[in-house]
Amino acid sequence: MLKHLFVVLLVIFTAAGCSQPDSVVKVAGPTMGTQYHVSWIGQNDSAEQIQHLIDQRLADINRIMSTYDPDSELSQLNRQTLALDNVTLSEELADVLAQALMIYNQSEGRFDVTVGPLVNAWGFGPGKHRDQKLSEEEVNGLLAGIGSDAIHLDDRTLSTDKPLYIDLSAIAKGWAVDQIGYLLEQQGVVSYLVEIGGELRARGSKPDGSGWRVAIERPALDSMAHQVQLVLEPGDSALATSGDYRNYFEEQGVRYSHTIDPHTGYPITHQLASVTILNPSCALADAWATALTVAGPEQAVLLANRYQLTMYAIVRTGDGFTELASDEFLRRFPGLMQGNE
Repeated sequence: MLKHLFVVLLVIFTAAGCSQPDSVVKVAGPTMGTQYHVSWIGQNDSAEQIQHLIDQRLADINRIMSTYDPDSELSQLNRQTLALDNVTLSEELADVLAQALMIYNQSEGRFDVTVGPLVNAWGFGPGKHRDQKLSEEEVNGLLAGIGSDAIHLDDRTLSTDKPLYIDLSAIAKGWAVDQIGYLLEQQGVVSYLVEIGGELRARGSKPDGSGWRVAIERPALDSMAHQVQLVLEPGDSALATSGDYRNYFEEQGVRYSHTIDPHTGYPITHQLASVTILNPSCALADAWATALTVAGPEQAVLLANRYQLTMYAIVRTGDGFTELASDEFLRRFPGLMQGNE
């Protein structure tokens, strides 16, 4: 599912040099149709080597999971016009797909990596925006061709009951964030912040002993009108945010969001504007943020509490926004929401 992520990183980068082993080192670059930003505590003379490793790892991940690269492993699977039968996946692709199927089941089908054809048909894919409501006949026809319940994964062996188009974009960026975190740890880095397209993973603290700080943005129709809704320190955790208010169209006074409900085939119509999830795994935070955005305010809280998720959500009201949070968020960040409604 397509997502718009509203995370502002509050990181103050100090000058880094070889004689300053406790400086914040910063690198950035393009990946997955967006940008990555990686910061860690260490010596600047390691930056070039570590960035090379980061770029190489991200290129490898794209060669597996990109739907834009026609030669990627996933693209080759998606070109099949028949149901798949006992196809052996790479370890990486099998890992991401297994996590996606787990969230599909736990979210009662709200996170579905096969919903891409509906997203594209509604005009929210890489092609031209449709800006027009689909007919019931069109929606029902497309619904017949989706459904993660038709995917069967046994370790690395994949079979499907029908041809499917699998799009892992709503979990792959989070998974990549985790992978870059593991890479840094393998290089001996213990304090870092990794961010790709708004998904992030934090470990350790900055040189002054303070934690990495993250600001969750208040929804706004104007993409340049950045306002901070909430600031928190995630600690040793990952964070992902999903929202729906910047990618939509209106027809006859009805607002059609880019977030598609896999149950109905139609864009969501509830008032949930954004969902932020904190989790040890950025892949799971990424997927759950999308699933709970589909679920809507009441069901999002129920699911978050059922699975003890750390969730913070912003909901539209008649004249602005209000906040919702799971029990785990309130336990972990007591009093943080006061004064932010």
